Amino acid sequence: MQGVVFLGDKKLALQHFDDPTPGPGEVVLEIKASGMCGSDLKFYRAATDGSGGAGSLGLGGDGEPVIAGHEPCGIVAAVGAGVTERQARVGDRVMDHHYAGCGVCNDCRTGWSQLCPDGFTVYGATGHGAHAKYMKVPVRTLVTLPDELSFATGAAISCGTGTAFGALRRIGLTGTDTIAIFGQGPVGLSAVQLATAMGARVIALDVGPERLALAKSYGADVCIDAAADDPVAAIKDLTHGAGVEKALDCSGASAGRLAAVKATRTWGTVGFVGEGGDVTLNVSQDMIRKQLTIVASWTFSTVGQAECARFVADRKIDVDSLFTHHWSLDQAEEAYQLFDQQTTGKGVILF
Repeated sequence: MQGVVFLGDKKLALQHFDDPTPGPGEVVLEIKASGMCGSDLKFYRAATDGSGGAGSLGLGGDGEPVIAGHEPCGIVAAVGAGVTERQARVGDRVMDHHYAGCGVCNDCRTGWSQLCPDGFTVYGATGHGAHAKYMKVPVRTLVTLPDELSFATGAAISCGTGTAFGALRRIGLTGTDTIAIFGQGPVGLSAVQLATAMGARVIALDVGPERLALAKSYGADVCIDAAADDPVAAIKDLTHGAGVEKALDCSGASAGRLAAVKATRTWGTVGFVGEGGDVTLNVSQDMIRKQLTIVASWTFSTVGQAECARFVADRKIDVDSLFTHHWSLDQAEEAYQLFDQQTTGKGVILF
């Protein structure tokens, strides 16, 4: 089979890999949709080390190239020894929780393999991912895809949309809150959709007009161009000088993180979900004397992924519309060249 490999320096290649065979406790998925995530750009853009690969990024433990793509969704194509029918059957529609840890520690047993103290595999980064026809994973990483949802929606929930859902849960968003969402990339746009469905008043902020227009179409009550207006002042004007009850930074930018904190009212809650640069806060003024709560949220558990899928299905949220571009595997180079501009919604590779 052919699989996408990130070479660094904004280059990728389609390379040949053997079709995988499941071992004990494993399954092989036939991928139907593989989403493109903003964090893929870290590997796509990475400076090469002179050997033709992006340093240790995108390489497995044996130093061999790794297939990209960490938003997998498809059907079970084969099961290995010891996999029971209750765990998986050929033909099951599934998403994949794209991490695998030791499988026996408390974090792994509660579905948080990415917190495994013994280390973990990230499919699409340190283990073969979903930018290929087939993908082999432990059966414990599977999450059922509701029949109401498309494979593309399942791919989005497998990282970007699931990450937004987990973050909104972490900050305790309710329908009485006004929330400011900083950064309208795939996670931020998902957060707009989900927060709107939760009944909150949504303020969306970004520096790109295309993404602000998408946020408006997904239900944002107010959109603020953070490049043209002072975001903190604009939010204070919209909230009678008090600030928002909840803020979520999906940008990972220092300025976005700082503005999220400063735009949140006394007793409010700020969530950091976007990864990126540092931020410097005046702890007394910005936090202690505002009784502010700041929480961090890193993706989601297997349980949280299933809950997100059910929430999306029950409320008929049009997650498919996040995918502004659909690609075939042989268009991967063109797909990532466009995605690298960070002016559109998500892209998805369909099989």
